[in-house]
Amino acid sequence: MKKITLRLKRKEGTEDLPLPRYMSNGSSGMDLYADVAEKAVIKPNEVKLISAGIYIALPAGYEAQIRPRSGLALKHGITVLNTPGTIDSDYRGLISVILINAGGEEYTVNRGDRIAQMVIKEVLQADLMVVKDLCETERSGGGFGHTGV
Repeated sequence: MKKITLRLKRKEGTEDLPLPRYMSNGSSGMDLYADVAEKAVIKPNEVKLISAGIYIALPAGYEAQIRPRSGLALKHGITVLNTPGTIDSDYRGLISVILINAGGEEYTVNRGDRIAQMVIKEVLQADLMVVKDLCETERSGGGFGHTGV
């Protein structure tokens, strides 16, 4: 598995929180932990921005994707609203997660709860070339539902 060095700075006052970490050798995402004063209650259909208490410096050519934790989504309806959230390599601000409660009951986020996962990905930038026509394919302009269900 390819590895990179990710520079990370803790937000002041978060020394009690675990650093993001992979929960198994095969994990592609590092769990992020909630940096809330004590707790944050998310009501059904409510959106809340929850700090992860860290800043990162990604190398050029990489991004961090913020994704939901499947257990929170299945058991409580808690997911990342703009999934995957993208952190660009030139961003140096506080990492926070936009959570939404799609479930039917209030959900409490406690300090140090695992709230999302962060996946580091290589990225490419495209040079655009304007052309008069595009090559045809078997699918061509077939869009949503073009294969049936």
